[in-house]
Amino acid sequence: MKNKLVIISGPTGVGKTKLSIELAKKIGGEIISADSMQVYKYMDIGSAKVTKEEMQNVKHHLIDVLEPTESFDVNCFQTMANKAIEEIYQRGHIPIIVGGTGFYIQSVLYQIEFKEEPQDQTYRLSLEKLAEEKGAHHLHEMLRTVDPEAASEIHENNVKRVIRALEYYKQTGQKISEHNKEQKEKESPYDFTYFVLTDDRKKLYDRIDERVDEMMSQGLVEEVQKLKDMGCDSSMVSMQGIGYKEILDYLDGKTTLERAVYLIKQGSRHYAKRQLTWFRREKTVTWINKEEFAYDHDKILAYMEREITSE
Repeated sequence: MKNKLVIISGPTGVGKTKLSIELAKKIGGEIISADSMQVYKYMDIGSAKVTKEEMQNVKHHLIDVLEPTESFDVNCFQTMANKAIEEIYQRGHIPIIVGGTGFYIQSVLYQIEFKEEPQDQTYRLSLEKLAEEKGAHHLHEMLRTVDPEAASEIHENNVKRVIRALEYYKQTGQKISEHNKEQKEKESPYDFTYFVLTDDRKKLYDRIDERVDEMMSQGLVEEVQKLKDMGCDSSMVSMQGIGYKEILDYLDGKTTLERAVYLIKQGSRHYAKRQLTWFRREKTVTWINKEEFAYDHDKILAYMEREITSE
């Protein structure tokens, strides 16, 4: 018998947090955050981090567990999430993975195996230098030459993943897209139900814009200033998140505040679009279009409960 696992995903701003907490209360669940920013302490506003009040006594994992100076990637997520899942099962509860980072979710759902980090960092460092000198587009074109499929899946601004794909090809002679395909064909060790929330695109984009305005009024600039005062800079993984990198550029005098806010909204909308593209490629997901449920949370929850118990 496989253990139950529930996933609630979807684009940024679609309303995953509220629904996940309500569902957790109904089915005896605990929530594991699949978010690359909420894992960091002191990064609350820009990550739209769930508050203690919003949690309603539902136990959350992988929130506020790292310092902003620490690195966090899919390897770290997989290790930490696996540990949390085991603890949740031991308590007789159901793990609910919630977040919009599809690759993180996939890594746990199919227990993807990652190659060991190479001991020799020379090639990686040379690629990082190349990115600084010639830009992200140049690096992305290098990837397109050796692995067109990976290049179409990885956005050129995601320099870290582009470098990892190039490094993987150099290390193994195999395309990372082929490796990922092999891993995706593995059977999941879980009896899972994978929900993807979505909404009318215009409504989603309007909500994203509103949310950015809310973040600004809540004090996003002050939050980033505090992180800067703590020694955080643009070289850190934590400061690469949408909202943080743009405000940091403003504080460093590289852009105006108006331009920074514009770029946060634009970046968030583009990210939502890329998330939806990713989820459409996933094999076994249950789409929940909020519009089709007339935005009735109770109806959505009842449907989710039925889907989980009927499988």
